[in-house]
Amino acid sequence: MTSSTSASASLTIPAGHGKAVRLKAGQAVRVVNTHGTQVVDCWAWNAYDLAEYMCMETTRVWNQRLNPIVGDSFVTNQRHPILTVVEDATPGVHDTFMAACDRRRYELLGVKHYHRNCCDNMFEGMFELGVTPPRPNLASFNIFMNIRVQPDGITLKTLPTVTKPGDFITMRAEMDCFVAFSACPQDIVKIQGQGDNTPKPVEIMVLEDFHSDLPGTPTWVPQN
Repeated sequence: MTSSTSASASLTIPAGHGKAVRLKAGQAVRVVNTHGTQVVDCWAWNAYDLAEYMCMETTRVWNQRLNPIVGDSFVTNQRHPILTVVEDATPGVHDTFMAACDRRRYELLGVKHYHRNCCDNMFEGMFELGVTPPRPNLASFNIFMNIRVQPDGITLKTLPTVTKPGDFITMRAEMDCFVAFSACPQDIVKIQGQGDNTPKPVEIMVLEDFHSDLPGTPTWVPQN
């Protein structure tokens, strides 16, 4: 059973911008897709060692899944659990494959001027907390993003989000950590829902008094 009480902090991430929060171990953060159409990129770091960060590659090995389900933990580049999915009031469609957009991505898409991007938004959110990540990290957890593995088992297809207004996902901190979010500014590739491809704001809530009896996943090991 999972239960939560009042949020100690609620932040709106403006469309195309970034925010970050600091969590203590045991606290949780909820990401609400206010309009049901928005992709949100997510990163996390050990609060005491920014060289240790949430890593999609090690997480896929840990869970033996392409995308997380409730109870799955994200782990760091040092293979320590950092966030665990404890609620998912969405269709469960998220992504760990696609790189976060950056300035170069928009150049390749034909944009001639500066375009807001998730990589810069990650820095924007962390700078607001007075924290400077040591390097860009394009391997984000792409919340609400709809990337489908095709029947051939090797091809990926990029599709719009399938969430509804108010759908949310909640992640519990397994260590003291910083968590950054970007309300993805992508308006060229059609990943935002409802066909208009217009970035929208989302809400994040830090849940101070939160309880979940989900233990998080232990690392996968092959069965003899």
